[in-house]
Amino acid sequence: MTLRINVISIFPEMFDALGFGMSGRALEKKAIDLCLTNPRDFAKNRYRTIDDRPYGGGPGMVMMAEPLSAAIDAVSGIKTRGQSAGPVVYLSPKGRRMTQTDVELFAALPELTLIAGRYEGIDERVIQTRVDDEVSIGDYVLAGGEFAAMVLIEAVARLLPGVLGNDESAVQESFTSGILDYPHYTRPECFENLRVPEVLLSGDHKKIAAWRKQQALKVTKERRPDLLEKRSQGTD
Repeated sequence: MTLRINVISIFPEMFDALGFGMSGRALEKKAIDLCLTNPRDFAKNRYRTIDDRPYGGGPGMVMMAEPLSAAIDAVSGIKTRGQSAGPVVYLSPKGRRMTQTDVELFAALPELTLIAGRYEGIDERVIQTRVDDEVSIGDYVLAGGEFAAMVLIEAVARLLPGVLGNDESAVQESFTSGILDYPHYTRPECFENLRVPEVLLSGDHKKIAAWRKQQALKVTKERRPDLLEKRSQGTD
């Protein structure tokens, strides 16, 4: 099954970066069908205007409702919220913070439409009539939503069948089990007087599994204790 991802962006060329690495493999294997649409193509004047000053004053510009809505309608077939083949997601610092659980849900969809906003944001009426979900990749502000959209696509691509060399890798990564990943080591056995833990050289898979679980919990407690708290409460 191929996941169709529609991206609405005034800088579609930026998504050429997805042609490399894991996302590039997903595109090559046709696990992802990436459809890029520029809202400027739906602007109503010869200047291809897609932004204007905000009502009420204030700094910056706002992406206009008409060209942006037309672009969304063209790629998703949506006329009113909830009628598309898949959700319309707006990448926004005001959105809820994306988790691995969200990524897994996105990866299971047949279609997904992403809006990469610019300037001060998009006209609120587009959110009210077209957007199903607002997602943030972190508590900071970027110049636009393109990089956030690429982060989401890369995260999703890894979970699609046949993209990873070993599908088991996706199961064992950080956040999949609600905690951070355990430390990894490879050759040589000794580097700058630091040795690989003996248990990893033992060949005892039961002991190795126990050590990795203990280390994962230790790292999570030190760096992200909030994850352990959420895990104990049974929340994402």
